[in-house]
Amino acid sequence: MARPLDYHTIRAIFTRFHEAEPAPEGELEHVNAYTLLVAVALSAQATDVGVNKATRALFAEVDTPQKMLDLGEEGLTGHIRTIGLFRQKAKNVIKLSRILVEEYDGEVPSSRAALQAL
Repeated sequence: MARPLDYHTIRAIFTRFHEAEPAPEGELEHVNAYTLLVAVALSAQATDVGVNKATRALFAEVDTPQKMLDLGEEGLTGHIRTIGLFRQKAKNVIKLSRILVEEYDGEVPSSRAALQAL
């Protein structure tokens, strides 16, 4: 069984990561924290390329939870129909958007616990 890494080894590993890629970016296209959250929700069992293709037009139109609620589930479905499980994902994104509007004043929470609770 492998021994846990000590602090100095972990620190050295992360230093090497930072030197190799000082400003890492994900593949999902987004315009703000909300659209990144939506893109991540849509990416389950889908490729980033497919999600990006579906969300380009969507994010040009919808970049806040309230705008997503205004678009509605049917409108969202029209944008994401090329992504697998799109009907269920549309329901989840609308539910997520409603929670953000009602409980977080339309803002994406910054704490990991709050994000996981969504």
